[in-house]
Amino acid sequence: MKILVIGSGGREHAICWKLRQSVHCTELFCAPGNAGIAEIATCLVADMNDAAKLAELAGSIAADLTLVGPEMPLVAGVAETFAARGLRIVAPSQAAAQLEGSKIFAKKFMERHQIPTARYTICDSPDQAISARYSDYPFPCVVKADGLASGKGVRLIYEQSDFEFAINAMMLDRVLGDAGEVVILEEFLKGREASLMVFTDGRDYKIIAPAQDYKRIYDGDRGPNTGGMGSFSINGLIEDAMLEQIKGEIIEPTLEGMRAEGYAFRGILYFGLMLTADGPKVIEYNARFGDPETQAVMMRLDSDLVEICEAILESQIGKTEIKWSDEPSVCLVASSGGYPAEFRKGRVITGLAEANAVEGVTVFHAGTAHDKQGNIATSGGRVLGVTARAATLDEARKRVYEAMGKIQFTKMYYRKDIAKHSA
Repeated sequence: MKILVIGSGGREHAICWKLRQSVHCTELFCAPGNAGIAEIATCLVADMNDAAKLAELAGSIAADLTLVGPEMPLVAGVAETFAARGLRIVAPSQAAAQLEGSKIFAKKFMERHQIPTARYTICDSPDQAISARYSDYPFPCVVKADGLASGKGVRLIYEQSDFEFAINAMMLDRVLGDAGEVVILEEFLKGREASLMVFTDGRDYKIIAPAQDYKRIYDGDRGPNTGGMGSFSINGLIEDAMLEQIKGEIIEPTLEGMRAEGYAFRGILYFGLMLTADGPKVIEYNARFGDPETQAVMMRLDSDLVEICEAILESQIGKTEIKWSDEPSVCLVASSGGYPAEFRKGRVITGLAEANAVEGVTVFHAGTAHDKQGNIATSGGRVLGVTARAATLDEARKRVYEAMGKIQFTKMYYRKDIAKHSA
């Protein structure tokens, strides 16, 4: 089977790594890929935002199956474009992908279907946002850009000057482009955060091993939000009683609501959750695998990912047994100095072979490329995801930090507390 993966980050490297293990995978392609993915797949030039050209590319290589990593192709309608050409793709429809593409759509959807989430106000102007903050949202509060912002559209605010700066940056300066034209003001939820993803065929679903990610750039969950600085996955991360509540109050009403509104969700649906004293609440939806949660959970997946994808496409996911390792996993992200703000590219990376040689470790590439001399160099903000599985969470954590210690590039930065409080 010829398989195409769309994307270029650490999530896509982890997906390719898992697909390559399948007995059904005879040829693996990735568009556009990165330097690490190029070691296990044929990388192809592609514009991830052009659904028509992606479908043309899949047709040119006669892909039997396509998986989509990032959100932009989904929001651009890649599922419909592929279907029109008779190409098989694991991806939600453009309408279903609105759950991620628009925070306003997601909030109104949850409101219609009584799915627990934070109280919110939609703001069309800075003045409206400031007025709503004064009247209804004491600090801390949350500001969210409506559209896609690569994980950088959420700001946790503690004081008025920061609030006004964030509102003006999003709505007037348009630092996030059109994504910040309209913002949502939300109440701050207290609790423990968790990421829960499901494989779904639109009706039935299977839960993916839960994970927890770390969005903030600095240790102790300080500083601005990023795309994610690390993650871990372990049995018992979400207690059984809480998991049943999440199923009944969040997962099933979401899938039923999408079907009832005419756009059944088929693919991978991500629930960003806050486990509060009042029960679980949805922070956000993603219409695809999370990053860097995927790196951690793929490490624990003992079933064939190709067979899972086939079950989604054939509406058989409810009858499919999916096996997960009992061993915990940890993913530690190495980023370019300056990220999530400005950073330099093109810095040569050394020590990758030594890091991969550490027992239980796989280094997933995110922002990497080959330079003119053939060296692997940085090409993004999040550069690598050093990931390990071990008998205990403490051992997995030790392995990723040992491996990270062997890697070097100028201005390399990583958090020192990933999975520490849970080890």
